[in-house]
Amino acid sequence: MKPHAKDLRKGRFSETGQIYLVTTVTLGRKPVFSDFHAARHLIHVLQAEHETDCAKTLAFVVMPDHLHWLLELGEGVRLSRVVGRIKSVVAHRLGGGVWQPVFHDHALRKDEDLAATARYVVANPLRKGLVPNVGAYPHWDALWL
Repeated sequence: MKPHAKDLRKGRFSETGQIYLVTTVTLGRKPVFSDFHAARHLIHVLQAEHETDCAKTLAFVVMPDHLHWLLELGEGVRLSRVVGRIKSVVAHRLGGGVWQPVFHDHALRKDEDLAATARYVVANPLRKGLVPNVGAYPHWDALWL
């Protein structure tokens, strides 16, 4: 049985300094970000968000139909507001109708290895068979790699 969209928000708590792994998917899983320029728009929005200190980007990968974003939440900011802003700006730049209205988040525990999580995130295109090696995929970045 699939969870309902409202169930994804249950128990969501935003904590300053907490590291989250966020996954958000395009509407109908349309491969919006197969287009190089669309993917670069999303990356520029992530970079701009990083510079506001609302969300420090630790790693990300832009897949054709979804985004994985490892971030550290800034002071006094709600996770849903940061993700909503990213999705809104990207949708506006690309003409609307880009994202499903919800997202999935995972708050990393203190014992989870950040570098290993970042490697997992950026290796997504390799696991999906899109490229022969991670370096061949243009839409990712990580502080450690």
